[in-house]
Amino acid sequence: MATVAVDSLLQNPTLSFRPKAKLLLKPSRSLNCSRNRKLLFSRGACFCGFKPRWKIHVVKASSIDTALIDTFDASSSDDVLYKESFTVKRIEKVAGKIFIRLDQSKDQRNWQLTVGCSLPGKWILHWGVSYVGDTGSEWDQPPKDMRPPGSIAIRDYAIETPLKKLCEGDMVHEVKIDFNPSSAIAAIHFALKDEETGDWYQHRGRDFKVALVDYLEDDGNMVGAKRGFFGIWPGVAVQFFNMLFKAEASHANSQSSSSESKDSKNENRQLQRFYEEQPIVKEVSIGNLVSVAVRKSPDTTKNVLYLETDIPGDVVVHWGVCRDDAKAWEIPAAPYPPETAVFKNKALRTLLQPKDTGNRSRALFTLDEELVGFLFVLKLDDNTWLKFKGNDFYIPLSGASSVPGQHGESDTASEEISSKAYTDGIINGIRNLVSDLTSEKSQKTKIKEAQGSILQEIEKLAAEAYSIFRSSIPTFSEEAVLETKAPEPAVKISPGTGTGFEILCQGFNWESHKSGRRYMELKEKASEISSLGFTVIWLPPPTESVSPEGYMPKDLYNLNSRYGTVDELKELVKSLHEAGLKVLGDVVLNHRCAQFRNQNGVWNIFGGRLNWDDRAVVADDPHFQGRGNKSSGDNFHAAPNIDHSQEFVRKDLKEWLYWLREEIGYDGWRLDFVRGFWGGYVKDYLDASEPYFAVGEYWDSLSYTYGEMDHNQDAHRQRIIDWINATNGTAGAFDVTTKGILHSALERCEYWRLSDQKGKPPGVVGWWPSRAVTFIENHDTGSTQGHWRFPGGKEMQGYAYILTHPGTPAVFYDHIFSHYRSEIAALISLRNRNGVHCRSTVKIVKAERNVYAAIVDERVAMKIGPGYYEPPSGPERWSSVLEGRDYKVWEAS
Repeated sequence: MATVAVDSLLQNPTLSFRPKAKLLLKPSRSLNCSRNRKLLFSRGACFCGFKPRWKIHVVKASSIDTALIDTFDASSSDDVLYKESFTVKRIEKVAGKIFIRLDQSKDQRNWQLTVGCSLPGKWILHWGVSYVGDTGSEWDQPPKDMRPPGSIAIRDYAIETPLKKLCEGDMVHEVKIDFNPSSAIAAIHFALKDEETGDWYQHRGRDFKVALVDYLEDDGNMVGAKRGFFGIWPGVAVQFFNMLFKAEASHANSQSSSSESKDSKNENRQLQRFYEEQPIVKEVSIGNLVSVAVRKSPDTTKNVLYLETDIPGDVVVHWGVCRDDAKAWEIPAAPYPPETAVFKNKALRTLLQPKDTGNRSRALFTLDEELVGFLFVLKLDDNTWLKFKGNDFYIPLSGASSVPGQHGESDTASEEISSKAYTDGIINGIRNLVSDLTSEKSQKTKIKEAQGSILQEIEKLAAEAYSIFRSSIPTFSEEAVLETKAPEPAVKISPGTGTGFEILCQGFNWESHKSGRRYMELKEKASEISSLGFTVIWLPPPTESVSPEGYMPKDLYNLNSRYGTVDELKELVKSLHEAGLKVLGDVVLNHRCAQFRNQNGVWNIFGGRLNWDDRAVVADDPHFQGRGNKSSGDNFHAAPNIDHSQEFVRKDLKEWLYWLREEIGYDGWRLDFVRGFWGGYVKDYLDASEPYFAVGEYWDSLSYTYGEMDHNQDAHRQRIIDWINATNGTAGAFDVTTKGILHSALERCEYWRLSDQKGKPPGVVGWWPSRAVTFIENHDTGSTQGHWRFPGGKEMQGYAYILTHPGTPAVFYDHIFSHYRSEIAALISLRNRNGVHCRSTVKIVKAERNVYAAIVDERVAMKIGPGYYEPPSGPERWSSVLEGRDYKVWEAS
């Protein structure tokens, strides 16, 4: 469910409704819901077509004074007890087309490629070319005479050209690229970018490719005549263009054949005209208004509440009333508005009725005078609800004036943190246990159960210390805080694992290098990312690389990459620090691309400042003829694997990491492919560079039997635990186990998987939570790679799990800047507000087929899955603070 953020706006003294701005493809609101329930937009099913999971009892509506509704606007300000208008923003999906046309220019000598889009936006064509004889997938920049006006060079490999409207008021944007058919260009490659949203549009997850020679293979992303004329544009228009092209084909080909035959490189070139369209869907943010007014009924002692909105389509008000400040929902006595149904005996649902004039809908509610408040949310479809700042709308009925921005808010008590929270006894106990754990390494036989017991004791002591820390926080009155503000003590930081309260933002995806200015893009968003509650941001690999994404590094000291220059990187890190964010660099230590060949023609001699020879390459990788020792891990076969057992290699890498910390200002590391070398070497590197936070990518397959995931994944998480243990706990690791189990639980509706045999979380977070970095998606699993994409439409269930549970949660950039943003921000706020940290305690209270529920630190309760759960009544008074599609979160008051 998408919970949409709402901002309150106090309107003029008389109740009025703003006219809605003209919108693209605005759906008609003149549809009568009782006659036609089908929406024109892709907003999903309306109320009337809704098939509820819960039984809904339709109640008979009493007669409503129609004249009262029609004249409500005209009531005098003396009669009005409350009036307010709320601006709401919702996401609408709008369908359009990307069109590609190849045709001869008017001069009949050159050819012209036209690329356009039928949707509004600030469209940029990101493009380049490949030449006859090129190998690989890298682009080149086209000749200068081929670049349309307004084009900008992106480094040395691409061009960005803005699309322009055909005429003022037209929605269609396009750009034309002229080229000489006798040139050595073999193909034109491009992707379309909307600068308004930052979204990229590709063909089947890859760049569009228009082949200009016949011999190029179709990799699944080729468009044009090789796939047939007008393959996806049926209809009369296609027949017209087909006849037109055929009529001109023989004349055009005879004119161009002589020039084409002059260049031997183009003997396989037979250009054919084509026109092709590709469907495209864009998410557009649309603003609407919800206006509410309350006044005394002129004929009875009741209050009358009038609600009106300009949101198109069928809008359902999910509503109830309350009798005191606790704001507990209940169903009021009749009468009810027309088309009202009872939902779960806890609330009412009313379909708003269209006004006779204008694109608006409304309802009138008659309420008893003794009621204190009117509570509601707006339901647009099964996945979209409109709330107020993450909470239910609350309308006071006792005559209180409306005050924008204060509904549902509670006073926050100031807190002073005591620096004496951690007792010497607990610290000494932890130190002794760590010594015991270290001594285990000296024994010839490792006893995993003994290690596990020691680790569990350490976690218990740490949790006890934190409990003392939290309980020692005194509260002060607002006046006392104003008089004297207690100094904030330094937060205790563990090398490599931070404070325990980190929330990580991955600041890039697989396509982020394409703009050539990723660093500057992130610099502009530094304050915004910080304001959402993130404390740490993970940046992409900074080094020169064979692959544009950065994961095939060459010269480690050359920090000019496809993401930006070294100076831009320094600017970015400085801005992120000023915004209060710690910065992780993505370092690739397992492998490195050589710059020279050995006497056998094998690429295993390195250049740059670290000019290693083939002794730096492991001996057991058959592809690169290394003269080092055997690998201490698994080989990565795309590049030479580095032998970390070599003293000169470790010395150089420690100096490089220290240099990155000092020169760039990185605070810590994300370590790529750590499965490739022993974790003990990682400890050396971290001891030398002293990071604030470090996390390794230890990735391997989970356990399956006949294609079905096993319930017991202890062996999988044990391998990750073993790697963390090899680093002596100086680094955490991504909790791949938890991600995999979430996949299976959510895809198959098998939420019982989220509890292991001992009733604990089944991932790394269940065994060593302070070293578990939980996530649901990253640049490899999601983005355009999609190697292991999280179940579609269930992302917020995943975030409801990792953002309420212990461990250090990591949020993927694509999800932050999407329609999930407000829900993710609300979960982060809840986590910070309740002090949930990497060592928080979890009590799993339900793990069944269709629902999982847990209580964290006795302060936060949550459930995911379509099944039912409500936290038990007891000393804690639970308040629902966030609800989405198949998830709900409460906090103790």
